[in-house]
Amino acid sequence: MNDRTNVLVTGADGFIGRHLVPYLASLGFMVIAASRKASAYKHANIVTVRLPDISAAFDWDPLLQECDAVVHLAGIAHKFANDALYERVNYRATEALANAVFLRGKHLVFISSIAAQSGASSDHELTEDGLPSPTNGYGRSKLAAEQSIRATGVSFTILRPVVIYGSGEKGNFAMIHNLARFPIPLPFGALTAKRSILSIENFNSAVATVLVNSRARGETFIVSDPAPLTVAEIILQYRTNLGRSALLLPIPERWIELAFKAIGRNETWQRIGQPLVAPPTKLLALGWEPVVLNNPL
Repeated sequence: MNDRTNVLVTGADGFIGRHLVPYLASLGFMVIAASRKASAYKHANIVTVRLPDISAAFDWDPLLQECDAVVHLAGIAHKFANDALYERVNYRATEALANAVFLRGKHLVFISSIAAQSGASSDHELTEDGLPSPTNGYGRSKLAAEQSIRATGVSFTILRPVVIYGSGEKGNFAMIHNLARFPIPLPFGALTAKRSILSIENFNSAVATVLVNSRARGETFIVSDPAPLTVAEIILQYRTNLGRSALLLPIPERWIELAFKAIGRNETWQRIGQPLVAPPTKLLALGWEPVVLNNPL
């Protein structure tokens, strides 16, 4: 593949897609941006198309005729569905796409998740060779999709990004940044657990890398910023960028843990107070060059 590759991006109207599509176009890729809603991209290298409901069977072939590779972003994010819907959209729909891509002889880049490999925290450093141990329906559906892709014989690359931050971010990162915007003390100064995070810019560059590097075919890669950070470090950097002081109180971790558990938010505690380190060692060895180094804005 070269920089004039026609790339079909599914889920082009989501948080990630809204960043990835113009990024690939800026590099010279011809991008077919497919989504349930019409996207207002204004770039000579971008064509927008409507994507049917992928939870129901439909013919992928008309879209695949127009592309050389597919970046599959479309799916249901965690916390928004039950296990049956995760299976239908994240697993079965991906399996159908992989079979269609195989028949057309194209290449599939599947955006999985670190949740396919681990729960919200891990007491050891994660690598691509580790035994996957998803702990919820979302992670299990992503792992099942990965396994189905490998079984089809399609040319593939699988990416397992950690939590992604950037404009339009969602989930815990959005919560942390929203809290950090208020000029009030926060009780996270004593948190020591390192967490791998990923800027949307680094995610974009990782996708571009695997699209053009033939050594990425048939491989699975963890995608993360090179250096993990604690929640305290994230808030410190963010407030520094806003020109504010840290205002972080060194409340004992155990007190914070008990407070989260008392209000039924144990998983939130796992995501901010427990470690999850997943280095991109394999991707760096491929030649990936991160463009942003841990600067959560």
